[in-house]
Amino acid sequence: MTIYYADFGLVREIAFVTLISCAHLFTQACLAQTVAAVGIIGDFFALSSPGELSWFTAAYSLTVGTFILPAGRWGDVYGTRKLFIIGYGWFALSSLITGFAAYCSSPILIHVFRALQGLGPAILLPNGLALLGRSYPNGSSRKNMVFCIFGACAPVGYVIGSLMMAIFSEFVWWPWSFWWLAASLAVCFVSCFFVIPKELDNIVLELDVVGTILGVGGLVLVNVGLNQAPSVGWKDSPGDTIVLLILGVLLFAVFVRFELHPITRFPIVPFRDLSANTALVFACIALGWSSFGIWLYYWWVFSLNLRHHSALVVTACQSPAAISGGVAALLTGYLLGKISPRTVILCAMVAFTVGNILMATTPVDQSYWFQSLWSVIITPFGMDMSFPSGTIILSDSMPHHYQGLAASLIGTVVNYSIALGLGIAGSVEVARDPDESDLLAGYRAACVGIALGCVSTSELDMPENVQRDASEEQSAKEDTVDIENSGEKRVEKEVEV
Repeated sequence: MTIYYADFGLVREIAFVTLISCAHLFTQACLAQTVAAVGIIGDFFALSSPGELSWFTAAYSLTVGTFILPAGRWGDVYGTRKLFIIGYGWFALSSLITGFAAYCSSPILIHVFRALQGLGPAILLPNGLALLGRSYPNGSSRKNMVFCIFGACAPVGYVIGSLMMAIFSEFVWWPWSFWWLAASLAVCFVSCFFVIPKELDNIVLELDVVGTILGVGGLVLVNVGLNQAPSVGWKDSPGDTIVLLILGVLLFAVFVRFELHPITRFPIVPFRDLSANTALVFACIALGWSSFGIWLYYWWVFSLNLRHHSALVVTACQSPAAISGGVAALLTGYLLGKISPRTVILCAMVAFTVGNILMATTPVDQSYWFQSLWSVIITPFGMDMSFPSGTIILSDSMPHHYQGLAASLIGTVVNYSIALGLGIAGSVEVARDPDESDLLAGYRAACVGIALGCVSTSELDMPENVQRDASEEQSAKEDTVDIENSGEKRVEKEVEV
């Protein structure tokens, strides 16, 4: 049985969308926690290396980006609603535990706890987007706006996370930021049982175990290799890094080969069903969000270490991002009904590029009201125009029972790219300024996000047929999944030309 928003009632629909969107809000709030307090936590554990400090954030993004892909499929197999509730529960528990890392003498444990935290958003994001995708008909303006509201929560969540960490770290103790997050997530966990309809759990597919192992293994090895490179070094001890990268690339190549000729009817990534244009959209989003991860981290360290602002002041300086991000999301919801998603994504890539250029060329003694402010205003347009449009493109182009996969693919690209970009930027920074004698030169060298943004923008010279009209999408591919009482599964595909 298909259940749509019209069956909810207005009050329950508002609560439903709010609860799903809070998953994105708290995901970005958690990301901001270690960025906002990177110096405070680093001093607490006596860490100063750029490679070690960036791991506070990269470990979290690595886990989110790596496990979103299988987590979306787990929802398709075991029930999207069940997995979404589990995601909130795990996120709350892991955030509680992360706060207690302050009682451990080894900094390795906080990296491990941050990685465990990432499993919560990895489960929440794809299954939350799948719940939205199944609750609204393809191509509807209401669906476009709901997805944009979901995207608008990213900058708002980041500002909230930064603010709470700044307040607790300066006036109480930094672990209280993680405990505050745990309490908020626990409220959402309980609310899920009353708000999300059980009927949204009626999808059952097969689990691609081999593909999951190969894909996750390859992603982990590549990202760990790149993110440990700034600490281990490319010159003094490059062996471990190179071995990890080679193994990761080989494992991922085997994964692609296996998914092209799967042994299951439902591969974890149906490469044969993805067009070249869709793959190009993925590539652009990956490059754009890599540049965003670099912008985000180095905007903070630039303000903290060179301008010597407090975490509260930096949070105040970044607060306009919440407003501009909300405007960008609402504008995207309107534009998607007027112009092609290709054009929307092109505007997003330009915003990423301009934001990085403004940040990289900002003089230390320049007033905030010049380049810094405009960088904060423009960059969120990249976030909140690329994520909703990319998600809507994939959601509308995939069948009903693949909504978890559609959401997990975009989520994987976005979050994995952030960790990947930080690893590349950290290596460039260390190579440019290994003795930390000139922090500004090192930070500017690390702004390879400019190059990533430029490449992604130039790649978007693609045919217009990336965009298909909503009615054409629905008539071209309409799948239904019927679950018999006996437990047997049957997938019937009806194609209308």
